[in-house]
Amino acid sequence: MLQIDDMVATESIAARPRNRAGTERSIFLAARDLLAEQGFQGFGINAVARRAGCDKQLIYRYFGGLDGLIDAIGADLGNWVKDRIPQDSGGAFLLTYGDLMERLAILFMDALRDDPLVCKIIAWEVSKDTPQVRRLSEARAKALSKWLDKMRGSLAPPKGIDSATTNALLFAAIQHMVISASVSGQFAGVSLKTAKDWDKVASAVRRLVRAIYG
Repeated sequence: MLQIDDMVATESIAARPRNRAGTERSIFLAARDLLAEQGFQGFGINAVARRAGCDKQLIYRYFGGLDGLIDAIGADLGNWVKDRIPQDSGGAFLLTYGDLMERLAILFMDALRDDPLVCKIIAWEVSKDTPQVRRLSEARAKALSKWLDKMRGSLAPPKGIDSATTNALLFAAIQHMVISASVSGQFAGVSLKTAKDWDKVASAVRRLVRAIYG
């Protein structure tokens, strides 16, 4: 039986003007923020509903429950790279494949540093093996691969270089540095706390790319 407080809360929610798009967006942002702050340990229907300020039944209605919310976050991660990195970063003004990879590596590093949820997902990839983490990880990996293919256009790596493996190592190194910075502020004795520190990292990335791709 509903208590008086529950009846009042239900009536209050029902009395609000309905705006499905706005409510869905509020639920999605609440879920994304909660996942970034607390991980899957604090990720539940009730917690998301409280954060979004809505009835939890709306989460089931609009997303089908937690799995639907995770899928929505995964789809959003599919757009993460292209949303954060300018679409004109490759192509016409870059003369070689090395120029392109140098530019994209730095842009990727800057974008990653600004997104705590993506950093957490990357950390989860090597520490957790759950269906939820795999779903999010696969969405991010596919997006990165498609982004690289689109941005390079007709530019090709020098002959004899395994660009897929090389780029995987390059981006993995960048990811690890960013995650280490968020955890300890350093990696292997290299400080990762200030803008000057990251300028040094960017310079090292550029030199590595130039050494590999010419």
